[in-house]
Amino acid sequence: MLALIAGIVLISSCTPVKKLAYFQSAGTREDTLTVAPAYVPTIRKGDMLSVQVSSLNAEASGYFNPAAVADNNTTLNATTNPLARQTGYLVAADGTIKLPLIGQLAVEGLTNTAASDLIASKLKVYLKEPTVIVRNTNFRISVLGEVARPSLFTIPNEQITLPEALGLAGDLTIYGRRDNVLVIRDEGNKRIFARLDMTRRETFKSPYYALRPNDIIYVEPGKARATSVDRAYIIAPVITGVLSLLAIIATRR
Repeated sequence: MLALIAGIVLISSCTPVKKLAYFQSAGTREDTLTVAPAYVPTIRKGDMLSVQVSSLNAEASGYFNPAAVADNNTTLNATTNPLARQTGYLVAADGTIKLPLIGQLAVEGLTNTAASDLIASKLKVYLKEPTVIVRNTNFRISVLGEVARPSLFTIPNEQITLPEALGLAGDLTIYGRRDNVLVIRDEGNKRIFARLDMTRRETFKSPYYALRPNDIIYVEPGKARATSVDRAYIIAPVITGVLSLLAIIATRR
């Protein structure tokens, strides 16, 4: 009887393979897609920037890196706690940061490379052949729903795609809807809700394939999840009753 019950559960909970496979084609063995342009992040208000300065005079460069040690510690903390206190230069509401000696610099809307070049040009007055590296230390995304490890992730290289984010979260569970993955994005004063079908290759063409800071990915549970929960409530008492009956029979022998 137990084998019969297990067989019914197994058969009824099966999910068609076609609903589980990613990036399916129309049937051809090889095809080519024109993908969306690569996303190049720019600096926004509220970003926390790490600014690392080096030059031919290491001692003089150190003056412009007062938070270098703290930045390293923060990077280690961020691996276990993405909301760990970030150190660096906060981009103010007016789009500027304030650096030693240089003072305020307008960086909003610049790429990290452009901001690095701007800071280096200002430092030439104080340093010989300065080199500047600017990074955004609070580039984060959230992955929620039917994934193996839902979490908030900090992205150190500021470049991540939707499949990579799902990979960080341990991939979708067998109950997750691959054909209806939701990406929530804030743009200005608008909140956009975009749904992507991960079973189709056209996903590569979506402007939401490349993720941006503070994007939220939500994987919706399919009908099989609700069915499996309901079935568990129905079958659990039956199995318990059968086991109790078998125990009684065994004790009377």
